Formats: sequence, structure tokens, C-alpha cells
Amino acid sequence: MTDYIVRAAAADYQIRAFAATTKGVAETARKAHNTSPVATAALGRLLTAGAMMGSMMKGADDVLTLKIKGSGPLGGITVTADSSADVKGYVNNPMVLIHAKPNGKLDVSGAVGKGELTVIRDIGMKEPYVGQTALVSGEIAEDLTYYYAVSEQTPSSVALGVLMDKDTNTVRQAGGFIIQLMPDASEEVISALEKRLGEITSVTALLESGMTPEDILKSLLGDMGLQILDRMPARFHCNCSKERVRKAVVSVGRKELENMIAEGKPIEVNCHFCNTNYEFAVEELREILTECDH
Repeated sequence: MTDYIVRAAAADYQIRAFAATTKGVAETARKAHNTSPVATAALGRLLTAGAMMGSMMKGADDVLTLKIKGSGPLGGITVTADSSADVKGYVNNPMVLIHAKPNGKLDVSGAVGKGELTVIRDIGMKEPYVGQTALVSGEIAEDLTYYYAVSEQTPSSVALGVLMDKDTNTVRQAGGFIIQLMPDASEEVISALEKRLGEITSVTALLESGMTPEDILKSLLGDMGLQILDRMPARFHCNCSKERVRKAVVSVGRKELENMIAEGKPIEVNCHFCNTNYEFAVEELREILTECDH
């Protein structure tokens, strides 16, 4: 299992924790969208968060959507995930190039800018649950920590990281963790956890040193009765298909289809999430037009 998420509990279930390694997820996204290093880092962080947050959902058909809309040159990032930690996503402007920070790190917050974070959970109810908060830093992990505190009243610590290989511009490490306090957490547990979290500098540095998600959780919660509950694979996976895209083409309506056919050229429809192109020949468009009549 290369990319995976560990789910755990500690301090007699006063703490719940998730940790992930997602190098493959971030690299697959980079290849699919041909993203610049800073866009890869931003998208990889949100994909990692999406995979962990998706794994928190219960139903097989539950869908989580994370949207960041920012004033920076990236424009926005959209990620969706399911309860199996299958995740997909894209950035509005994948080729963004901006100067690194003075310490040499990629300036994700500069690329994202000011704006808002929206979390949509579609869990089969009449209306999906929608939570929205302002971006506090554009660093994504801090923005999600703030979202959990304000929108869900769940004290959380979110850490996300993507380390790029400077020579090849490929993803070298990616991963993160989400640690949450349950409502019954004691002051003693809270202060012990805060102290431990204060000692963590960079999640990618831990992964680069050879630590697994289990090791990271042990270093944070090992002396607080850590229980590893389960492990699940995470992957970048898009469920688009020609049949699904065909339904979207049907929905454009008769007039639009007649115009496409009159042009006498095949059309190409692109899936935003995985950047796959689907071509429909004129003959296929004629078939779709006849479907509109039924």
C-alpha cells in the first residue's frame, strides 16, 4: 500500500487522529494537469486533506467537496473525495509561477491569496451540508484548522505538506495529519497535545526522514494510549467515462446540438478533474440528437 491513511484514537477516545502519505496522489495530479511546482503543492495539500476528510464519512455514496476561492494567481482549487479516500481535483490556473519565499519554500499562500474555503458534504440528505469560512492564511492546513474550529466547533490541528524535487519538479513527499479533540477531552489531555503539536515543524520533513503515518502518530500520541484503528488506501481516481460525458452533451439541448452538427466537426469535451478529453464524432452527435426526441 503506497498511499494510505491511518485512522487512530488516543487518550481513551478523547482524541481522534488521521495521518496520510499521499505522494502518489499528488504526483498523479501533477501529471494529469501539468501543474507548476507551487500549483502542485497547493493542489497536493488540498487532495491530502480531502482524502483524510473523505475517510471520515460513513456512507458508500457520500461525497465531500472542498473549494478554495482565492484572490491569488491560482484562482481557485476544487477537490472531491468519497468515503473510500478516492480523491480528485484541479486548480483553475495550473501553470502559475511565483517567486519562492525568502527561506526557499514554495509560496502557496501567495499563490492562493485571500478568499474563502467552502466544505460541502453530500451524505444523501435532502440538502447537502455546506460550511464556509474565510481563508486565514492561504496555507490550506491553517485554513482547515480555522474551518473546523468555527464551522464545526471541533478543535483540530491540521498539517499538510508537499515536497517537490527541485531537479525534476516531481513530487518527492506528500502527506499530512488531522488530530481532533472530542467534546469530553480533559484539560490535561488538551495541554499535553498542544505541547506535542508545538514540537512538530514540518510533516514532509518527517516523511523525508523515513517516518510512516503510523510513526508520525506514535511521535505525537504514543504515550497517550494510541490505538491504530485501521488503514485504508488513498488514490487519485476520477470516475468520469464517455457515457457520463455523453449525458452532459445530451443536456446542452437540441438547438446547441444542431449547431454542433451543422459545423460538421467532431467536438471534444474535457473533464476538469482528471483532464481527460472525450471526442464525439458528428455521427455520434446525430445519435445524441435523436435521443433528445425521446
